[in-house]
Amino acid sequence: MAERLRLRRVPFRLGTARRRNCGVSRRATSADFSRPEMKTMRHLFITLFCWLSFSAHAAVDPALLAQLAAEESDDKIAAIQAIAASADPAALQILQSLSAGTLTAPDGGEIMLNNRIRAELANALAGLRLVDADPAVRRAAAQELQSNVGLEMAPLLARALEKESDAEIHALLTAAYAQASLTSPDPAVRLAAVTALGASPSRSARNLLLPLTTASGEPDKGVRSAASQSLKAVEAKLAIGETLGRIFTGLSLGSILLLAALGLAITYGVMGVINMAHGELLMVGAYATYAVQGLFRTYLPGWVDAYVIAAIPVAFFAAAAVGILLERTVIRHLYGRPLETLLATWGLSLILIQAARVIFGAQNVELANPSWMSGGVTLMAGLVLPWNRIAIIGFSLFVLALVWLLMNRTRLGMFVRAVTQNRPMAGCVGVPTARIDTLAFGLGAGIAGLGGVALSQIANVGPDMGQGYIVDSFMVVVLGGVGQLAGAVWAALGLGVVTKFLEGWSGAVIAKIAVLVFIIVFIQKRPQGLFALKGRFVES
Repeated sequence: MAERLRLRRVPFRLGTARRRNCGVSRRATSADFSRPEMKTMRHLFITLFCWLSFSAHAAVDPALLAQLAAEESDDKIAAIQAIAASADPAALQILQSLSAGTLTAPDGGEIMLNNRIRAELANALAGLRLVDADPAVRRAAAQELQSNVGLEMAPLLARALEKESDAEIHALLTAAYAQASLTSPDPAVRLAAVTALGASPSRSARNLLLPLTTASGEPDKGVRSAASQSLKAVEAKLAIGETLGRIFTGLSLGSILLLAALGLAITYGVMGVINMAHGELLMVGAYATYAVQGLFRTYLPGWVDAYVIAAIPVAFFAAAAVGILLERTVIRHLYGRPLETLLATWGLSLILIQAARVIFGAQNVELANPSWMSGGVTLMAGLVLPWNRIAIIGFSLFVLALVWLLMNRTRLGMFVRAVTQNRPMAGCVGVPTARIDTLAFGLGAGIAGLGGVALSQIANVGPDMGQGYIVDSFMVVVLGGVGQLAGAVWAALGLGVVTKFLEGWSGAVIAKIAVLVFIIVFIQKRPQGLFALKGRFVES
């Protein structure tokens, strides 16, 4: 009796290196149970303490704990599945200790785990986290079970489904429960599973249903027929999601093209200048955004998520200042000489690229999305709308509205429209055409800088980033009509959507060639673009 009392006072600490045998140290065990006739009693007390250690939560069968130390992997897996199926609060602690390697065998030895057991253990832990109070934990656990889940997890998934109130997590659990039921020997259970997969369209559901449409994958004819119908329903919904996703991606690309082309439409319409350095003005805006992010990280780390908002005016005025400098020093001396202007602005673009390499380095710089622009909105299976692209589309519409107000409700806008339509007459009535040229070029360059802010949130920021957008910007201006904001809007959004659809069918290079050929043919038939410029000088 004295030995028993002394043994009970030994504290239980699961999985420590010194205390093994479920809380009984090796020194105490060897001292009290070293005699052969006491070995049976020793194992009895060890099992008793294993049971007592979990009795504060709920009873876990001690035989299952002993089975975790079995020699055969199948026995260990069966014990893991049984412990997980109990959904006991102590089960999560036991399996987490087993996964971490801190759970020891009753004899004090290490419990060996192979890859097969670890995979089953990961599924069991994910299943137990389905009843966690935190929705984020339950969502992550449900997502883990989408790739591999067996029939043994069906009872736990069914219980989690009954308690789950979150719609997104409920859909994930429904798909996981259906996947687990596909291996059931009961055809009725498999039939219900394939029907549920048809109502939960996803790529994983399609991959699960595809083998069940053949006799080799599913012996029951009724289940095969239901699997074929569910597969058609899933593929139809996935096709809708992919189509909507391409449209959305095309609109976000069109928004970038719109910001790049708006400024070019103004300068090309007012001065007739083919500015090959316009793409580098986007680069200026992007690097200005990078500089603002660095300042926020250094001096205002608590407000770093607001750096994009602060970068908007900085990028606008930085690009506008560069544009005004280019117009005053080089471009204004080349008006009426389109070939020389084209060559000169191309040389200016090379100078700006090299300047960016000297100041910021030749490698791309890192810009992080603010937390409020991370993640996305899941509308349906296969269709996730990222917040950064949603923000870019909204920002482009906001800039478009401001430009429209500027061009149609301000004195500067009236002068710009007058110079665009009839420069000699505008000069005759007192419009300062030289000053308007400078302001219009600065305005166009500033809008391009705003495009750089938007582009920095979805693309790499580097010295050569503007080169890929200059040709597209000119295509938007030519297709929409010179000096026409409405034409630029429709051309940019249309080209963005069409390009994304063509890329999905033929690849990016063929898509670019096809768009260019289309614009060449279109301009041959309608040289004025989608929207013709109106005015007496134009019509005469």
